[in-house]
Amino acid sequence: MGILEEMRMDENKFVTLLGNLIGEAKYLQNNPPDLIPKEDRAVQHVLHILEPFSVENGGPLKINHKSYVEGRGNLIVEYPGTVDKKIVSFVGSHMDVVTANPNDWKFDPFSLTRDGDKLQGRGTTDCLGHVALITELFRQLAEKRPVLKSTVVAVFIANEENSTTLNVGVDALVADGLLDHLKNGPLFWIDVADKQPCIGTGGMLVWKLKAYGKLFHSGLPHQAINPMELMMEALKVIQDQFYKDFPGTEKEDEYGFATPSTMKPTQWSYPGGGVNQIPAECEIRGDCRITPFYSVADVEAKIRGYVDHINAHIEDLPTRGPASKYVLPAENLKGRLEIEFDDMKPAGIACDLNSKGFHALCDATKKVIGHVKPYSITGSLPLIFELQAEGFDVQTIGYGMMSTYHANNEYCLLSDFQQGFQVLANVIAILEE
Repeated sequence: MGILEEMRMDENKFVTLLGNLIGEAKYLQNNPPDLIPKEDRAVQHVLHILEPFSVENGGPLKINHKSYVEGRGNLIVEYPGTVDKKIVSFVGSHMDVVTANPNDWKFDPFSLTRDGDKLQGRGTTDCLGHVALITELFRQLAEKRPVLKSTVVAVFIANEENSTTLNVGVDALVADGLLDHLKNGPLFWIDVADKQPCIGTGGMLVWKLKAYGKLFHSGLPHQAINPMELMMEALKVIQDQFYKDFPGTEKEDEYGFATPSTMKPTQWSYPGGGVNQIPAECEIRGDCRITPFYSVADVEAKIRGYVDHINAHIEDLPTRGPASKYVLPAENLKGRLEIEFDDMKPAGIACDLNSKGFHALCDATKKVIGHVKPYSITGSLPLIFELQAEGFDVQTIGYGMMSTYHANNEYCLLSDFQQGFQVLANVIAILEE
């Protein structure tokens, strides 16, 4: 057994670093414009561990602290190998967190607390626990100095939790060409959960459907166009057609998606008024979650077509009872629909199941965890789609708890991260072969 296979996480060093990172979490919350994180507050703790091993200090690590916005740094750390263009990278451990209201938590979200195997606090699962994990891995590489063929790279990133602010985190690093060399080997995105390879994610299309009718007294419904009835009937037609056009596929079964592509409403609103008043309009918002075997642009175009067809044939839409109608010929009025889509339309990804990185991850997981069961979700990770589209061989893994992602009372298990440390060390070893 080699050095890599024998490596084990130093529990005290990991927990101490994670405690320091969670102690900064209040200032790492990402919800602009009110809360803009200062990721350099996390960077300083990582540098405190790794800078003593930097090339400048006589060590092996090449460290690049790269910022595009003051106080919001990214960190690229390289442990050099002996073979040119042979590389393995761990990317995606981000130093911002989602918000936490201490009044809603059973413990202080901004300080690390321990309850047996549980490590509790905002960022333990997503994603400061992974920042501490990768830092500990590189500390040990730098300390033990195994001779490796592969250059091993870590990229700690800013601004993962916000998709509207651009040119701060990994998108800026890619645009600058600072990650181009990582295309020469597998890139492991370290920001998912439950210790098993996540091999597929979903695209997302957020939609807003508005129905317009005619306001009138509910005692005279024959003189109104009820937009709520119009909406309910139209949405059923739209959803039925969606599932005909985007059915489940064999690929979704192969990748282990829990669901096929879906379209569903999640929010309903109307302007208000008395219960005896049929409103003039209403609105439903929702989303489509789209497996990577369909194009998000195609889904959008199809849904626009459904709405156009309904508007052109509004009189053919089923009504609800003898007084329900969507056309008032005497007044030359027709009900109508409008559809809008959010600007952000991230696509999903399907990881390359023939990749050496995928097989190394599966083998290492089975060796350490005892079993391997890759899975896919229709949750959206837009950053990894962009990386895959740029030509990176993206594989994804993580060691937090899916059940506590973005949740109140977030926690992770120390034992899971200890296993994760061994898995990643074994991945490096397997890719040496």
